Amino acid sequence: MLLSSQGRFATAIFLLASLCINHVQAADSAAPAWGKPPASPVRTVVNNYFGTKVNDPYRYLEQLTDGEVSTWMKAQADFTGNVLQHISGRTALMQRLAELNNASDSIANLVEVRGQQFYLLAEAGRNGRRLFVRNAATGGQKLLLDPDSMSSPGKTYAIDFLYPSLDAAMVIVGLSQGGSENSVLKIIKVEDASQLPESIDRAGLNHHGMAWLPDSSGFFYNRLPKKDAKGVGERYNKSVVWQHIIAQSPDKDQALIGFGLNAQRPFATADLPHLITDANSTYVIAEVEHGDAVDRSLYVAKLADLKGNATPWQKLAAPADQIHAAWLHGDQLYLLSYQKAPRGKILQLDLKKPYLSTAKTVVKPGSDVLRGGAVAKDALYLHALANGSSKLIRLDHSSLQTNAPELPFAGTIRQIGADSTDEGASIALEGWTSPKAVFKVSAEGRFNDVGIVQPSRADFSNIATRLVMVRSHDGVQVPMSLLYRKDIKLDSSNPTILSGYGAYGLTMSPNFDPMRLAWLEQGGVIAIAHVRGGGELGEDWHQGAHILNKANTALDFIAAAEYLIKNNYTSSTKLAGQGKSAGGITIGGAINRRPELFAAAHSGVGLSDLLRAELTPNGPPNIAEFGTVKNPAQFKAMLSNSPYHNVRDGVAYPAVIITTGANDPRVASWMSSKLAARLQAASSSGKPVLLRIDYDGGHGMGSSRAKIIAETADVWSFFLWQMDAPGYSYK
Repeated sequence: MLLSSQGRFATAIFLLASLCINHVQAADSAAPAWGKPPASPVRTVVNNYFGTKVNDPYRYLEQLTDGEVSTWMKAQADFTGNVLQHISGRTALMQRLAELNNASDSIANLVEVRGQQFYLLAEAGRNGRRLFVRNAATGGQKLLLDPDSMSSPGKTYAIDFLYPSLDAAMVIVGLSQGGSENSVLKIIKVEDASQLPESIDRAGLNHHGMAWLPDSSGFFYNRLPKKDAKGVGERYNKSVVWQHIIAQSPDKDQALIGFGLNAQRPFATADLPHLITDANSTYVIAEVEHGDAVDRSLYVAKLADLKGNATPWQKLAAPADQIHAAWLHGDQLYLLSYQKAPRGKILQLDLKKPYLSTAKTVVKPGSDVLRGGAVAKDALYLHALANGSSKLIRLDHSSLQTNAPELPFAGTIRQIGADSTDEGASIALEGWTSPKAVFKVSAEGRFNDVGIVQPSRADFSNIATRLVMVRSHDGVQVPMSLLYRKDIKLDSSNPTILSGYGAYGLTMSPNFDPMRLAWLEQGGVIAIAHVRGGGELGEDWHQGAHILNKANTALDFIAAAEYLIKNNYTSSTKLAGQGKSAGGITIGGAINRRPELFAAAHSGVGLSDLLRAELTPNGPPNIAEFGTVKNPAQFKAMLSNSPYHNVRDGVAYPAVIITTGANDPRVASWMSSKLAARLQAASSSGKPVLLRIDYDGGHGMGSSRAKIIAETADVWSFFLWQMDAPGYSYK
């Protein structure tokens, strides 16, 4: 949805002001009790975009390997660490967070094959996630890999992905170090948990998908190219799908589809292919993601016709066909389509007639938002959203009839595990106040808790949840979820954290985090704004804050903050805003537009420099989501929404804590550095702006319990200090 005329006028004035004000250091004043951050020299670089000159005063901070920059970052990190250590209440808060975090198990990457369930489990009291397998019928889990046993001080490992073979005899894992997501592919034998000799590097993109041959003799995987003559490699781009045969040297693997292989089938830099197979199918599907765009391309070939680069791939769908996901079942292909169905519909295509025009609609568009699914022997099990909570829809293969068995409790289906050789499915289900549990659902719709996850010891019985609708600047109603103690008074005194994301069509669905109790039991409120750019209400909701109208993300967030204040949940002196990753645009835009609404703010691994983002390793894939400076109209929108470029001198900004990981492969850590330097120089409020750097961390994927606890304690104690909460002051 485009901005109203008033919104466009306000944005234009805001942009003009931000461009005209000189970037100068804020006037010196007496140092506060916590001191002043290290100096950040201004060395302005000016870029001219279509006649608009844009100042970049801290461009040099992008040179992460430069000695001066490294010294500056270390000084900032040391300054931040010193300030945080002096916040009274922080140590006690960290202890409470650790107690709560260790009161619950956490399960991820649930996959079911031949009656065997594979998953990553972070058990209560343990730091990292371990790989297990268990028999779905009889129980009894078996440990296959413990990354903690490989770790040492300053060197931690995590499992990025897992893919069991179709006979359940082997499982592929991706291992990376220090949050880098530079995955190395390993193969583990389930029988004795031993590792096969194959080791394949440059495999970091396989969290998007891998596929085994039906007889489990080999598999298909995505691999990045080798480093060039200058030693420069790719992180997300120019990838190719290869075929590997078990016990064969990876040097003999064949390239099948991808960048630079076939002039008649050109691939763009950011195109990401992976293959889909099925134990009962003679076909293989190539699904190609075009960067971070929602819509994909699809190709089909016979398994018997695979001939490396000479494979006769037939194109099934292009991005214009608006296909978002595909599931293979024998010679049938199920497709999730958004074409004339912004909340999704399911098509069925007979691959013996491989033309999209012959596909038939088997699940019509409706009020449910279709999100994903998995194929079992009896049915396609679909995940849908209805009124903010998950719904399980069973599409019977034979009758093509649907039914929706009632879930054990209202919440979010995090994963669906299913096997095309076995009936039924497994789901991981959680809610705002309901811990994650794994249920086996039968073909008849009966649910059985299989007991993988132990009950949480964190007691949320006194916590209320509520979904409210917030009127945004243009009249659009934006959902917001609220959590608070049942006995609190709405007298504007409650310390409140408002978080938001709003990108890629992703949803901030109900999830259980036992650490929230440490905030809620102090009389606090936790609010989650389901702003436009996300997928809570379907693809239209995503497109409602996409490139040219990206401002709606921050404006929806501001409307949510105003709602909380107007309805006496909190006040501006007790409100903290938070956005992570792409949510950095959300929180950055909010404090630039309405700094007086917030006592404090947190940008976590935040995307804060939109104009330079596409030049980073992860930049090309994100052009589809955020735009390119090479397009005049998109450039103007990006400039008006780039947090770093819209910081204004002399503005009384809230206290800000900016967190990043030195090894972040998704959002370059220099974005956080530049934003911190700019805010430190510009803010006139006298409130602290801190840059917290984790030198053994990345974007947060695979982070250990200890790292999650430490960062949460730092951010929350910072918030409570700035809110003048009892027990939190600078000592």
